[in-house]
Amino acid sequence: MDAQYEDSLRVLIADDHPIFRDGIRALLASVPDFEIAGEAATGEEAIAEAATLQPDVVLMDLQMPGIGGVEATRQILFASPHIRVLIVTMFEDDYSVFTAMRAGARGYIIKGANSSDMLRAIRAVGSGEAIFSPAIAMRLMNFFAAPRPAIPAQAFPELSAREREILDLIAQGASNSDIASKLVLSPKTVRNHVSNIFSKLQVADRAQAIIRGREAGLG
Repeated sequence: MDAQYEDSLRVLIADDHPIFRDGIRALLASVPDFEIAGEAATGEEAIAEAATLQPDVVLMDLQMPGIGGVEATRQILFASPHIRVLIVTMFEDDYSVFTAMRAGARGYIIKGANSSDMLRAIRAVGSGEAIFSPAIAMRLMNFFAAPRPAIPAQAFPELSAREREILDLIAQGASNSDIASKLVLSPKTVRNHVSNIFSKLQVADRAQAIIRGREAGLG
Protein backbone atom coordinates (compact mmCIF):
# COMPACT_ATOMS: atom_id res chain seq x y z
CA MET A 1 0.00 0.00 0.00
CA ASP A 2 1.43 3.39 -0.95
CA ALA A 3 2.37 5.85 1.77
CA GLN A 4 -0.27 8.32 0.55
CA TYR A 5 -2.90 5.84 1.71
CA GLU A 6 -1.71 5.55 5.30
CA ASP A 7 -5.24 6.42 6.45
CA SER A 8 -6.83 3.63 4.44
CA LEU A 9 -9.39 1.43 6.16
CA ARG A 10 -8.11 -2.06 6.89
CA VAL A 11 -10.89 -4.58 6.28
CA LEU A 12 -11.24 -8.21 7.36
CA ILE A 13 -13.66 -10.22 5.18
CA ALA A 14 -15.46 -12.96 7.17
CA ASP A 15 -17.64 -15.14 4.95
CA ASP A 16 -17.69 -18.85 4.19
CA HIS A 17 -18.42 -18.39 0.47
CA PRO A 18 -15.18 -18.00 -1.56
CA ILE A 19 -17.03 -16.41 -4.48
CA PHE A 20 -18.44 -13.67 -2.24
CA ARG A 21 -15.02 -13.06 -0.68
CA ASP A 22 -13.53 -12.84 -4.18
CA GLY A 23 -16.13 -10.25 -5.17
CA ILE A 24 -15.57 -8.12 -2.07
CA ARG A 25 -11.80 -8.40 -2.46
CA ALA A 26 -12.03 -7.17 -6.07
CA LEU A 27 -14.37 -4.35 -5.05
CA LEU A 28 -12.07 -3.11 -2.29
CA ALA A 29 -9.02 -3.42 -4.53
CA SER A 30 -10.70 -1.14 -7.06
CA VAL A 31 -10.60 1.90 -4.76
CA PRO A 32 -7.56 3.48 -3.14
CA ASP A 33 -8.79 4.02 0.42
CA PHE A 34 -9.19 0.36 1.45
CA GLU A 35 -6.69 -2.29 2.45
CA ILE A 36 -7.63 -5.96 2.77
CA ALA A 37 -6.29 -7.00 6.16
CA GLY A 38 -7.28 -10.64 5.79
CA GLU A 39 -10.04 -13.18 5.25
CA ALA A 40 -11.87 -15.74 7.37
CA ALA A 41 -14.23 -18.58 6.42
CA THR A 42 -15.54 -19.50 9.90
CA GLY A 43 -16.54 -17.66 13.04
CA GLU A 44 -13.53 -19.03 14.88
CA GLU A 45 -11.19 -17.82 12.12
CA ALA A 46 -12.84 -14.38 12.21
CA ILE A 47 -12.23 -14.11 15.95
CA ALA A 48 -8.61 -15.23 15.66
CA GLU A 49 -7.84 -13.06 12.63
CA ALA A 50 -9.46 -9.99 14.18
CA ALA A 51 -7.37 -10.43 17.33
CA THR A 52 -4.15 -10.86 15.33
CA LEU A 53 -4.69 -8.37 12.50
CA GLN A 54 -6.65 -5.69 14.39
CA PRO A 55 -8.55 -4.44 11.32
CA ASP A 56 -10.59 -1.25 11.34
CA VAL A 57 -13.69 -2.98 9.98
CA VAL A 58 -14.87 -6.59 9.88
CA LEU A 59 -17.38 -7.53 7.18
CA MET A 60 -19.28 -10.30 8.95
CA ASP A 61 -21.62 -12.88 7.49
CA LEU A 62 -24.24 -14.17 9.94
CA GLN A 63 -24.26 -17.84 9.00
CA MET A 64 -20.85 -19.50 8.94
CA PRO A 65 -19.55 -22.90 10.01
CA GLY A 66 -18.76 -23.17 13.69
CA ILE A 67 -19.46 -20.06 15.71
CA GLY A 68 -22.01 -17.92 13.90
CA GLY A 69 -21.57 -14.30 12.96
CA VAL A 70 -23.46 -12.90 15.96
CA GLU A 71 -21.34 -14.74 18.53
CA ALA A 72 -18.17 -13.99 16.56
CA THR A 73 -19.11 -10.30 16.58
CA ARG A 74 -19.69 -10.40 20.33
CA GLN A 75 -16.33 -12.04 21.03
CA ILE A 76 -14.40 -9.78 18.65
CA LEU A 77 -15.81 -6.63 20.24
CA PHE A 78 -15.28 -7.95 23.77
CA ALA A 79 -11.58 -8.40 23.00
CA SER A 80 -11.18 -5.33 20.75
CA PRO A 81 -13.95 -2.77 21.34
CA HIS A 82 -12.44 -0.35 18.80
CA ILE A 83 -13.06 -2.71 15.86
CA ARG A 84 -16.24 -1.95 13.92
CA VAL A 85 -18.38 -4.75 12.55
CA LEU A 86 -20.59 -4.43 9.48
CA ILE A 87 -22.99 -7.35 8.99
CA VAL A 88 -23.22 -8.38 5.32
CA THR A 89 -25.85 -11.08 4.93
CA MET A 90 -28.84 -12.39 3.03
CA PHE A 91 -31.02 -12.31 6.15
CA GLU A 92 -33.14 -9.28 6.95
CA ASP A 93 -35.64 -10.63 9.49
CA ASP A 94 -36.14 -8.78 12.76
CA TYR A 95 -34.47 -11.48 14.86
CA SER A 96 -31.26 -11.44 12.80
CA VAL A 97 -31.10 -7.63 12.76
CA PHE A 98 -31.67 -7.10 16.46
CA THR A 99 -29.45 -9.90 17.71
CA ALA A 100 -26.63 -8.53 15.54
CA MET A 101 -27.19 -5.04 16.92
CA ARG A 102 -27.21 -6.31 20.49
CA ALA A 103 -23.91 -8.07 19.79
CA GLY A 104 -22.44 -4.66 18.88
CA ALA A 105 -22.60 -4.52 15.08
CA ARG A 106 -22.46 -0.95 13.77
CA GLY A 107 -24.20 -1.62 10.46
CA TYR A 108 -26.28 -4.13 8.58
CA ILE A 109 -26.39 -4.41 4.80
CA ILE A 110 -27.88 -7.02 2.50
CA LYS A 111 -25.56 -8.92 0.13
CA GLY A 112 -27.58 -7.79 -2.88
CA ALA A 113 -26.55 -4.16 -2.33
CA ASN A 114 -24.81 -2.51 -5.26
CA SER A 115 -21.11 -1.69 -5.16
CA SER A 116 -21.51 2.01 -4.33
CA ASP A 117 -23.84 1.24 -1.42
CA MET A 118 -21.45 -1.41 -0.11
CA LEU A 119 -18.45 0.94 -0.24
CA ARG A 120 -20.45 3.73 1.37
CA ALA A 121 -21.53 1.40 4.18
CA ILE A 122 -17.97 0.24 4.86
CA ARG A 123 -16.69 3.83 4.91
CA ALA A 124 -19.51 4.95 7.20
CA VAL A 125 -18.94 2.15 9.71
CA GLY A 126 -15.19 2.70 9.49
CA SER A 127 -15.66 6.36 10.42
CA GLY A 128 -17.77 5.49 13.45
CA GLU A 129 -21.25 5.87 12.01
CA ALA A 130 -24.07 3.35 12.20
CA ILE A 131 -25.57 2.47 8.82
CA PHE A 132 -28.28 0.17 7.53
CA SER A 133 -29.52 -0.69 4.06
CA PRO A 134 -32.81 1.10 3.20
CA ALA A 135 -34.99 -1.95 3.81
CA ILE A 136 -33.38 -2.58 7.20
CA ALA A 137 -33.63 1.10 8.16
CA MET A 138 -37.36 1.02 7.40
CA ARG A 139 -37.81 -2.08 9.56
CA LEU A 140 -36.01 -0.34 12.43
CA MET A 141 -38.17 2.76 12.07
CA ASN A 142 -41.34 0.68 12.04
CA PHE A 143 -40.19 -1.33 15.04
CA PHE A 144 -39.48 1.68 17.20
CA ALA A 145 -42.54 3.60 15.97
CA ALA A 146 -44.96 0.76 16.73
CA PRO A 147 -46.59 0.81 20.18
CA ARG A 148 -45.12 -1.85 22.40
CA PRO A 149 -47.73 -4.13 23.93
CA ALA A 150 -47.88 -4.20 27.69
CA ILE A 151 -46.75 -7.47 29.22
CA PRO A 152 -49.96 -9.32 30.11
CA ALA A 153 -50.27 -9.70 33.87
CA GLN A 154 -51.36 -13.33 33.50
CA ALA A 155 -48.88 -14.32 30.79
CA PHE A 156 -47.49 -17.75 31.64
CA PRO A 157 -49.06 -18.15 35.10
CA GLU A 158 -47.00 -21.32 35.50
CA LEU A 159 -43.85 -19.20 35.69
CA SER A 160 -42.65 -17.36 38.76
CA ALA A 161 -42.17 -13.58 38.61
CA ARG A 162 -38.41 -14.09 38.25
CA GLU A 163 -38.89 -16.65 35.48
CA ARG A 164 -41.19 -14.28 33.57
CA GLU A 165 -38.56 -11.56 33.97
CA ILE A 166 -35.88 -13.87 32.56
CA LEU A 167 -38.16 -15.02 29.72
CA ASP A 168 -38.72 -11.36 28.81
CA LEU A 169 -34.95 -10.89 28.54
CA ILE A 170 -34.59 -14.11 26.52
CA ALA A 171 -37.27 -12.79 24.14
CA GLN A 172 -35.13 -9.64 23.75
CA GLY A 173 -32.23 -11.81 22.59
CA ALA A 174 -30.20 -11.63 25.80
CA SER A 175 -27.71 -14.41 26.48
CA ASN A 176 -27.43 -16.13 29.86
CA SER A 177 -24.38 -14.04 30.71
CA ASP A 178 -26.27 -10.86 29.76
CA ILE A 179 -29.15 -11.91 32.01
CA ALA A 180 -26.81 -12.76 34.90
CA SER A 181 -25.17 -9.35 34.64
CA LYS A 182 -28.43 -7.41 34.34
CA LEU A 183 -30.21 -9.19 37.20
CA VAL A 184 -27.09 -9.61 39.37
CA LEU A 185 -27.44 -13.38 39.48
CA SER A 186 -24.85 -16.13 39.21
CA PRO A 187 -24.56 -17.86 35.83
CA LYS A 188 -25.60 -21.14 37.49
CA THR A 189 -28.77 -19.56 38.89
CA VAL A 190 -29.66 -18.19 35.47
CA ARG A 191 -29.06 -21.59 33.85
CA ASN A 192 -31.37 -23.21 36.40
CA HIS A 193 -34.09 -20.63 35.79
CA VAL A 194 -33.78 -21.06 32.01
CA SER A 195 -34.00 -24.84 32.36
CA ASN A 196 -37.15 -24.45 34.47
CA ILE A 197 -38.66 -22.08 31.90
CA PHE A 198 -38.01 -24.52 29.05
CA SER A 199 -39.56 -27.35 31.08
CA LYS A 200 -42.65 -25.39 32.14
CA LEU A 201 -43.29 -24.03 28.64
CA GLN A 202 -42.50 -27.43 27.10
CA VAL A 203 -40.09 -25.92 24.59
CA ALA A 204 -37.00 -27.65 23.26
CA ASP A 205 -34.63 -24.72 22.96
CA ARG A 206 -34.03 -21.00 23.22
CA ALA A 207 -35.46 -20.24 19.78
CA GLN A 208 -38.79 -21.81 20.71
CA ALA A 209 -38.80 -19.93 24.02
CA ILE A 210 -38.22 -16.65 22.17
CA ILE A 211 -41.17 -17.38 19.89
CA ARG A 212 -43.47 -18.25 22.82
CA GLY A 213 -42.37 -15.14 24.71
CA ARG A 214 -42.86 -12.79 21.78
CA GLU A 215 -46.26 -14.25 20.97
CA ALA A 216 -47.30 -13.24 24.51
CA GLY A 217 -45.95 -9.69 24.12
CA LEU A 218 -42.60 -10.18 25.83
CA GLY A 219 -39.33 -8.91 24.49
